[in-house]
Amino acid sequence: FRFEIARNSENNLQKGYNTHLDRVSICDILIYINVARYNIYRIFYKGGTTLKQLLTGNEAVARGAWEAGVRYASAYPGTPSTEILENIAQYREIYSEWAPNEKVATESAIGASFAGGRALAAMKHVGLNVAADPLFTGAYIGVNGGLVIVSADDPGLHSSQDEQDNRYYARAAKVGMLEPSDSQEAKDFVGIALELSEQFDMPILLRMTTRVCHSKSIVDLSKERTEKPSVPYAKQDKFNPIPAISKRLHTKVEQNLKRLEEYSESSPLNYVEWGEKKIGIISSGVAYEYAKEVYGENASYLKLGFTFPLPMRKIREFAARVDQLIVVEELEPIMENEIKAAGIPCIGKEKIPCEGELNPDILRQSLLGEEHETIRYDASLVAARPPVLCAGCPHRGFFYELQKMKNVITVSDIGCYGLAPKDIAICMGGGFSVAHGAQKIFNSESDGTRKRCVGIMGDSTFFHSGMTSMLEAVYNRSDILMVVLDNRITAMTGHQQNPGTGLTLAEEPTHMTDIAEVAQALGVKHIRTVNPLKPDDVRDALKWGMGFDEPALLITRWPCALKKMTQTDIEEFGSLRFVNRVDQEKCIGCRACIQTGCPAIEYHADSKKVTIDQIQCTGCDLCAQVCPKHAIFREEKQNV
Repeated sequence: FRFEIARNSENNLQKGYNTHLDRVSICDILIYINVARYNIYRIFYKGGTTLKQLLTGNEAVARGAWEAGVRYASAYPGTPSTEILENIAQYREIYSEWAPNEKVATESAIGASFAGGRALAAMKHVGLNVAADPLFTGAYIGVNGGLVIVSADDPGLHSSQDEQDNRYYARAAKVGMLEPSDSQEAKDFVGIALELSEQFDMPILLRMTTRVCHSKSIVDLSKERTEKPSVPYAKQDKFNPIPAISKRLHTKVEQNLKRLEEYSESSPLNYVEWGEKKIGIISSGVAYEYAKEVYGENASYLKLGFTFPLPMRKIREFAARVDQLIVVEELEPIMENEIKAAGIPCIGKEKIPCEGELNPDILRQSLLGEEHETIRYDASLVAARPPVLCAGCPHRGFFYELQKMKNVITVSDIGCYGLAPKDIAICMGGGFSVAHGAQKIFNSESDGTRKRCVGIMGDSTFFHSGMTSMLEAVYNRSDILMVVLDNRITAMTGHQQNPGTGLTLAEEPTHMTDIAEVAQALGVKHIRTVNPLKPDDVRDALKWGMGFDEPALLITRWPCALKKMTQTDIEEFGSLRFVNRVDQEKCIGCRACIQTGCPAIEYHADSKKVTIDQIQCTGCDLCAQVCPKHAIFREEKQNV
């Protein structure tokens, strides 16, 4: 076997860049590891005023916020941005919190900025859609203390429903934008963005991508935090953007953009690396790193860190000194289109894909026609395995019964339950709204079959944007069945707290918002709560909910199988220290338990019997309840 490892030149080691990959043998790797033992000691030696650490981009953003004197940070969890706030929370000088949604997080950060403190809001790319309203108006108003909005885009759809390119948002909102290529820049660019925000009186967009968020590289850290004094608050007309004032503010925005263009031309974040001049590459973000791995010293590079407005004079000068200009960017041809519109010939998306995440192999194939050697295998031998709910997931019992119902249209939301059987899914908070609209049409049809819509969302999503969707259904006299799957945590993004858990980001006790009480206050008259791992109860509750000609709410309440149980959880649900086992003599191999979809259950074709993986099993007992021969029993887990 042969492997690839990144080897850094001394210069690039200091910058934290990975430049190229050398092919080496397994023996080379063992030698490399031994050398690395000394290098790790040298790299992490904490002498002087700085130290080096290996950080993800998200960790680096958090560190950059601390070093730059940020005083307030807010976010709604969403991969790939989640860990930014989780890491900021360790810095006690920064007040940090989870917000119910991205709009609220941005508005709160704007308020902190107006009060004179440096502030940061973080979200994934689709979260910026939710926060677009305050972003656009905030661009008109400007700031008092510096304000950074972090957008973590997801090329390749690793954990998202679309791969929109949020570089468009900087252009639409007319705010400056920075794009880090690695963790060192992710840390540094936070401080630079705050300085630019205060200098140009506008929020600054820091555009990350999944690869930069989650990849690790070496970062120079300062041991000292820059304590930025609060900018004194004073009443200003700009804080009240009524039309007459906004007209003046718009003029200011356009003037600031011209100033930003001049800054972009001279910014040290936009620089040239000269190599061979037959090929010149313009790139930003992690795409720059990919281009460097493919071309190395056989090309020259205009590396852009400040990417809106683009430095067109610098681009024109660079293009004039190379024989062929290539624009390497992930997703949309945004820079390419602006460069071509300026009359500068270049190659871009006619060769480089505009879908999915780039990597060095894709660039090598697209631009050079070379295919990188890799291990080949027979793909037909690999079983198709769609993503499934975890063993013991409380959502499984609910969907197990729901999918048995006829003439039911299941309208889901975005979350863990997106892995369950469903008919429609759009976005956060859309479960009730989409179901409501569809039901109105179904009710108007006269085909003899009445279709019923069930709108589904999770507890965190309900607080995010589901409450207004519920109000839509109540106000407009809908007859849908609304379901909130309350697994007591924001599970899909890694177990973050939300308004219903009773704990803050810092895990301090706070008010535990009750979903049923909120629904009752919004006007829902019919509310029922069930344990989703009790199929008989779920079946009865679904029939109950379908029996009304007005909105009804079913709440399934049971903790995520992976949740760290709090004392409150234990008091309500018990210790949950159980596993299920199969009595092999009673098992007839009917595979009814397999139909639940639990990944801990395995059918053996040779013995025609079922077994349960004791490591995965959580003792949820769903399989035992569907077994017709009572061959599955539960016992307390040992050595826990």
